Amino acid sequence: MRIEGRSECAIPLLTGPQDVERCLAVPIVKPVDGCKAWQNAWSQSMYRKSGFKVLAAVLLAPLVPLHAQAAPHRGVATTDLNGIWERYPDPFADDASVFQDLQPPEGGPDLKEPYASEWRAQREKRAAMLAAGTPLVDSSTLCLPEGMPTIMGAIFAIQILQLPEQVTVLGEFLSQTRRIYIDDEMPPADELPPSYYGYSVGHWQDGALLVETRGVSPDVRFFEIPHSADMVIREKIYRVSNNQIADEIVIEDPQYLNTPYRFTFGYKRNDEHRIMEYYCDQTNDVIGSDGTVSMRVDQ
Repeated sequence: MRIEGRSECAIPLLTGPQDVERCLAVPIVKPVDGCKAWQNAWSQSMYRKSGFKVLAAVLLAPLVPLHAQAAPHRGVATTDLNGIWERYPDPFADDASVFQDLQPPEGGPDLKEPYASEWRAQREKRAAMLAAGTPLVDSSTLCLPEGMPTIMGAIFAIQILQLPEQVTVLGEFLSQTRRIYIDDEMPPADELPPSYYGYSVGHWQDGALLVETRGVSPDVRFFEIPHSADMVIREKIYRVSNNQIADEIVIEDPQYLNTPYRFTFGYKRNDEHRIMEYYCDQTNDVIGSDGTVSMRVDQ
């Protein structure tokens, strides 16, 4: 963009206050090459009122490289997580384990008191009731979503759908859906309503998907482990091999935990499996007033 007779008024040549003054001090008789809009928008009076900083910021903006103007992304996805994944090693590989209650990874968390004693007592009670043939009711018995981080335990297969702006985890069990928003900002705590899966944001770094989750409701419990509304779940999801991935999970909750709870879930790809609809039907369950559940038997 140039003003007739004044080549120094070309926008790329405006690099300081002296250049802007020199350009504006010359009467503009005949705007050419699109200078009319510029002349109307930035007159001498505007320059003198607003100062050089405002004017220069606009005039010199084209000199800033495009990549410097755009909001930077933390990383680009170099790992393909798409596919259907099953827990590996399979926690139910032993036929006998099918009829046993799964145990929390790494033996459970390092809870503060009195939460540690209360949690151990509840786990012992659940094991004793199961052994007696009168298992206690749990969230799955009530057809409630597993929530975070239980969905990543993949009791049934999970499917990962990866897009540049979002990674979606579909759990076959109860047809669950979890969303991870890529390069998004975590909302303030008072804007996060308690939910089963919380709010998850992630970014790519060195081929791994780093995820932060907040806002999981205290009523949603992983192996009955108590937690506060301020619990934070961090994940590092990455490829182990061509057909295996891992999810390193760290749970932080200073109100309840002495130390962060760390464990890893492994998965193996199963291209032959197809996620099916899982509809939860309680018509055959009888939930007793003592908190036990049994199966209805027709008389």
